[in-house]
Amino acid sequence: MKIVTILGARPQFIKAAPVSRVLRKKHTEIIVHTGQHYDANMSDIFFEELNIPKPDYHLGVGSGTHGKQTGEMMIKLEEIVLNEQPDYVLVYGDTNSTLAGALVAAKLHIPVIHVEAGLRSFNKKMPEEINRIMTDHVSEFLFCPTDTAVENLKNENITRNVLNIGDVMYDAVLYNKELAQEKSTILADLRLEAKQYHLITIHRAENTDDVQNMKNILEAFAQIEEVKVWPMHPRTKHKLASYGLRVDTIPNLKVIEPVGYLDMLTLECNAKKIITDSGGVQKEAYFMQVPCVTVREQTEWVETLETEANILVGTDVEKIVAAVKKDVRPVYSEVFGDGKAAEKIVEAIEHV
Repeated sequence: MKIVTILGARPQFIKAAPVSRVLRKKHTEIIVHTGQHYDANMSDIFFEELNIPKPDYHLGVGSGTHGKQTGEMMIKLEEIVLNEQPDYVLVYGDTNSTLAGALVAAKLHIPVIHVEAGLRSFNKKMPEEINRIMTDHVSEFLFCPTDTAVENLKNENITRNVLNIGDVMYDAVLYNKELAQEKSTILADLRLEAKQYHLITIHRAENTDDVQNMKNILEAFAQIEEVKVWPMHPRTKHKLASYGLRVDTIPNLKVIEPVGYLDMLTLECNAKKIITDSGGVQKEAYFMQVPCVTVREQTEWVETLETEANILVGTDVEKIVAAVKKDVRPVYSEVFGDGKAAEKIVEAIEHV
């Protein structure tokens, strides 16, 4: 069996690592990196740390408008898929790379495997929501991380080859958590003490493309007195500069460059709370049993909200500050599976 796997962004590299490990024991995998994340700290380091084989193709698409980026990916991916003639094309998540790969494969009548299918925020202003819906509706295999995702697909009349296999990111966390504790020196490097700082990640377009949202977020951070660590996404850094917004006046804020996966796991595991707008980081916070505050109006990871493991606050200054200060004692459960999602994916494909 020959599979072309299409990757483009940090979360996809993490999800691909456990699946590639299992897949390559018996089958051929061709990895295509679209170049959607092209900064070394957002791309290359993940392949090295996670022992993902180097991409067979690197498209170097880079940033751009949604139409330009997706279109350029499709043009280049079509040539590769025609050349490789795979049995399946495998895509992850909800990025423009996901949609481009799914559309190219579907139009060439090559079955699409979508890992992390069925997620819905029910907010079509989010580009990720459009990507999810479109990808799910052209996919042959839909591997869901939760029962909620399966139900979402059922509500859209998608029931064939839909399986809840758990979350591949949980596989990755379980596999790499101990390695991170052994190898990462990030706490010492930043002179941080465990559970004495808050970790921040902000990069979603719904926030970074809105100057008022970013002003509110920065104002909230200024009112949170404790130490805050912010590995800043290049896109966020660029947007703040374009708005003329400064972060160097915010007390006890350490802004650092994006970090690798092992360093990120260490920062997440040892944080007092995590403040984010990232879907992947919300889940990693849940896996690490660290309370999370999500700077969005909706989340596709509704399971994390049930016991206040995750609190939605939007970009309201008072709500952000109150949620960070709130003393919560969440109960965590195995809603994201047993950490063996990768094996279940490969087994399902093999038994078609």
